[in-house]
Amino acid sequence: MKYDTENANVMKRKKIVAGNWKMNLNYAEAMALTDAIAGRMNENQETEVIVSPPFLFLHEVASQLKDKAMISVAAQNCSDKNSGAFTGEVSPPMIASIGVDYVIIGHSERRKYFYEDNLLLAEKVKGALRNSLLPVYCCGETLEQRNSGKHVNVVKQQIEEGLFHLDKMQMEECVIAYEPVWAIGTGVNATPQQAQEMHAMIRKLISGKYGEKTAESISILYGGSVTPANAEELFNCKDVDGGLVGGASLKADDFLRIIDAMEKVLSRE
Repeated sequence: MKYDTENANVMKRKKIVAGNWKMNLNYAEAMALTDAIAGRMNENQETEVIVSPPFLFLHEVASQLKDKAMISVAAQNCSDKNSGAFTGEVSPPMIASIGVDYVIIGHSERRKYFYEDNLLLAEKVKGALRNSLLPVYCCGETLEQRNSGKHVNVVKQQIEEGLFHLDKMQMEECVIAYEPVWAIGTGVNATPQQAQEMHAMIRKLISGKYGEKTAESISILYGGSVTPANAEELFNCKDVDGGLVGGASLKADDFLRIIDAMEKVLSRE
């Protein structure tokens, strides 16, 4: 975590561009994408970059990037258990043992297709932190929930049930990704105004529980059809600290342009 040199009591939020590759790419494609991104990173950049490959490629990608200080690696999920007879599952200590930094928890696709609820996700968050993995905790509403005016309460419940069991120090280790479900993979993204409104609400909610200093220290990312065309406008929003990028992260040129958009925003601060 970075600190403002002019005011040591104010924590400067990390600005992050994270690429979630989901269930895409074969081995050769994954390694080629890793090389293409790593080869064009600027060592002086302020943006933290995260790549999140499928489990099968996680160890090799982490090994390939271990000397790249500006790039971190995330798993796309983890079990809520440390070990045991859970065929097909991957535990937090297993992930941590191969040099991975982050784990995405509660992505809307995990909630929808694998029926993961907030209470299960709370256990995953605890397991990740116990093993020195930084959670990227996802939250967001469906189109029906937004249209019926329930979106604020839905996201509030997801945050409270999934994260508010943590103490202040643990909470400050987390990254939050707000991803309106209706914008994921649809080509329709939230407007900057909609994104800012929800990010500000989440930060206010955290402030009410943990205090303003903690709330101001936590990076909140926007996820949902982030592209090179809309990234800079989204990142210009006061409470939007970066993006959790899906489809555009599978093309090195597009992903790098999104990183460049964040660097442009940072250069003006």
